[in-house]
Amino acid sequence: MYNKKIKKLILGTNNRGKVREIKKLLPKYIILNTTKKLNIRSPRENGSSFLENSLIKAKFFSRKTKEICLSDDSGLEIDILGKLPGIYSARWAGKGSNFKIAIKKVYKELEKKNVNWKKKIKCRFICALTIYWPDKKFYQSQGIVEGIISKKSKGKNGFGYDPIFIPRGYKKTFGEMLFSKKSRIDHRYKAYKKIKKFF
Repeated sequence: MYNKKIKKLILGTNNRGKVREIKKLLPKYIILNTTKKLNIRSPRENGSSFLENSLIKAKFFSRKTKEICLSDDSGLEIDILGKLPGIYSARWAGKGSNFKIAIKKVYKELEKKNVNWKKKIKCRFICALTIYWPDKKFYQSQGIVEGIISKKSKGKNGFGYDPIFIPRGYKKTFGEMLFSKKSRIDHRYKAYKKIKKFF
């Protein structure tokens, strides 16, 4: 769509974990700014999908700053919970973004279902990325990594629901993995690979 490589960018998220991970994926020559530094609050996310919410944020922050914006919307879907928390993944953590609370809620909801832990509790992480240009053009991508819920929260690496997510084909949670390992297989990297051509 655009042949000119992006060299300057606003990261359209106030989530520190996402900022940290996206920064590591992007080329080092990119001049980055964040909505946190600019003290811009996030818009209301009233979309019905990760892609819609990612676009809402990218469009909002690009218009506010008159800059190209890269926005992320991501979360965890658990099949037995009707794909919840899904797009409400961050909201389950409350206003203080306390994911210990969110993880407790996951286990509480699983208890209500009388889950048999001998069976795999299927789930997936989904990441939707949107690049939005000031001339209103945009490009979107989505990455998905399938996995299962860990019986216990394990590991202190990563952020969000990482300590309870075991990717398919592995025995460790994302919370137990080093970023160098996780970043080659996770949903954010899979989504980023599809937009890498713009950088």
